[in-house]
Formats: sequence, C-alpha cells, structure tokens
Amino acid sequence: MRTILLPICLLLLALDVPQVTSASIVPRTIEKAHKFALSHSRNFARDLRLALGGVLIAPRDAPSTLRPVVYCKTKQAPFGIGGNSGSPVSPNSTSTTTGAGSAPTGSVPTSSPWKLTESHEGSNFFEGWSFWNLADPTHGIVQYLDESAARSNGLLEVNGDGHAIMRVETTQNVSPNRKSVRIQTRSSFNGGLLIMDSIHMPTGCGTWPAFWTNGPDWPHDGEIDIIEGVHDYTNNQATIHTDPGCRLSSTSSDTLNMTGKVIGGTDCAALTTGNQGCGIRASSSNSFGAGFNANGGGVYAMQWDNSGLAVFFFPSGSVPADIGAGFPHPETWGPALARWPADGCDPFQYFNTHSVIFDTTLCGDWAGAVWSGSGIPGQEESCAQRTGFSTCEEYVRASGSSFDEAYWQIRSVKLYQFE
Repeated sequence: MRTILLPICLLLLALDVPQVTSASIVPRTIEKAHKFALSHSRNFARDLRLALGGVLIAPRDAPSTLRPVVYCKTKQAPFGIGGNSGSPVSPNSTSTTTGAGSAPTGSVPTSSPWKLTESHEGSNFFEGWSFWNLADPTHGIVQYLDESAARSNGLLEVNGDGHAIMRVETTQNVSPNRKSVRIQTRSSFNGGLLIMDSIHMPTGCGTWPAFWTNGPDWPHDGEIDIIEGVHDYTNNQATIHTDPGCRLSSTSSDTLNMTGKVIGGTDCAALTTGNQGCGIRASSSNSFGAGFNANGGGVYAMQWDNSGLAVFFFPSGSVPADIGAGFPHPETWGPALARWPADGCDPFQYFNTHSVIFDTTLCGDWAGAVWSGSGIPGQEESCAQRTGFSTCEEYVRASGSSFDEAYWQIRSVKLYQFE
C-alpha cells in the first residue's frame, strides 16, 4: 500500500466483488471545495482519439465484502461555481422526460471499432454495482445506504420508463445526516469509451453530485471527474487528479481542441495543487444542474486512449446518431468539452484500473466551503442569501422539501473498448 504524504488521511474501504461484468471497485476519497479566486468550474478531459482503447479487466473471484484501503487526500481550496435555473422533472413520477438519446443527429453508422463490453440500462440497471454504506470521505452530511435500505426508503428504483433513479432523502428535518446513495461498478477498466445518457441530475443549494472514475490507489492511479458541481451551478466542471508529473500541455482552448476553459493552472498533481488538479469548465449553461435538467438532459462521454483523455457533452437534441445507434465514432464528434493530451500526461501511466461512480453528497469540503460564495454561472447569488441559512449544514438538516430536485435519472451507462 502506497504511503501518501497528505495532511488528512482517511482509512476507507474498497470493494472486492464477485464476478458479474466486474472486478474491483474503489471508493472515491476525494475532498473538494473550489477556489473562489479561480474562475470556478471543473470540467475535464481531453479528446482521446481512436489510437488504442484499453482492456477491460477481467472479473476476479472474490467475496462481496469490503476490504480496508487507505486513501489520503487534502481538502481542495474553494475552486469555482456554475449554475442556472430551469424546470426539472419530478423524481417521483414513474413516467419522466424522454431522454437525451431520443433525438440523435447526423447519419447512422452500422459499425464501429469501439465494441460494447459493459452496459447498465433498463430494469437490470443496478446489476453490477456496489453500494457504498460508509461515512462520506468528503465530509458531507449524508448517510449512504446499501441497496436494500435505499429501496425501502424510496431512494432507489427503476421507473416505468426503465430509467434508474437515485434520490436524496426529503424528510423535512433530520439529524445529523440526510440519507443518500453512492454506487460504483464492480468492474474496472484500463482505457475505453464511457458513455452516460442522463435525463436529470441533482441540483439545488447544499447538493454536490458527481459522476466520475477512480483507481484503487489514489492519487497514483488517478481520478477523472466527468460531471461535478455544487449548489445551483449550471456549467459543469471536469477535472483530473494524479500523481506528480501529469500536466496540461496548454491553457488555450483552441490548442487543446475543446470548448471548455482551463481554470486553476496546468499542474494536475493532487499533492502539489492542494488536490485542485487540472480543472476545465464547460462553456454551456445546460451542461449541469437546473440548466441541464430544463433542457431534457444530455449525453456525456469520456474517452481514454493513447492520445490522452477527453470529455464530451451533447445536450438533448444534439446527440450524434452514432451514439444512439450503438456504433460510436468519437473522431467525428468535433471539439471536446475538456481534454488532457498524452503529450503532457501519459494516460496509461497516471490512470489505472478505474471503476465508475455516481454519488450525491451534501455540504462537505466543497459545497460547504462555498455556501456564501457567488459570482459563478447559476450562482449569481450565494446559497446563504437564497436560503436565509448561515451554514450549509443548518439548511440541509432543516429543509427536506428543498431536495425534491436532488436526484439522478439515468437512461444508460455503457463502456466500449477499441478493437
């Protein structure tokens, strides 16, 4: 086990899980807040070309029990903001919005060098995931539930449209923590094309949702934050966190062939940046939160190959036809939302054996730290001003009805490998 010299170390548990399209899952132990001084946002990724897709790690036989693993991570300084308003869909209805993949654009291909190796959708969506039921490593005031408890508490279901729903508890007053859900794939992979079609994501003051991938030895095996933000932000942040040595080769969006904007520098190492990493903020206000939900969601894709890392975002109504057809051709998608080219960061040296994770925490090291912050897209007024509560924790514990929009509605998660 590596020793990581950080001010704060957390003894956490990773999952060794049985063979089901999966191998080993690693819990996320990232603690974030964002820098007020830096233009907030954490969008990440670099367009990965069709050079070489990774190899899906074969499932290993192991009991479905938790195994202690040490993760150490410093608090991230306040990093940024992004948000907007809209009219999200109710999480409690069994028939919800049609989905981002419902209106693909462009001609439909009939083949692709990217081959589907793992899929989560429909009534079997939650097969192949493990449920985190330990304390939140980012110090959020949530109680993560196992699958049985999440279902019995009404926080987990597949609705009548076959969409996976993961909610936050809406009991008006709670103490000390509000119930929530965090899941991670039992499988792990090295390189690939990960595509997630979502109709709704958590939003609102106090929330901190994320969709990301992580390796078993943090930060040595890297972390890729595909979707992340807090409160009322509307502009997604994508970020990578690595060992020392990984850097962005430029801060120019044109040079990096991306639409997002680099925020916070080019050093991606967690240990030398206070865990800030290399963040990139989306330029579009429908890429996160209420703006995303009001537009009917969208599709996020993360490409990891020999060319580097990239994150793409396609709002509902603008999803390439090749994605809907199941024959993705990322080389035709144009500029990515975020990119980290291999010339500054070797994608197979700094990223290894990743699992896929969804979570929604509340307050914690990021959302709690910027409760009184404003000036980011969607957060033109601070949550302290909007809610009348002086702290995030006070608000979350006393305002259950305010979390009706704090839910994920996912159509599918698919992993492709290049052949």
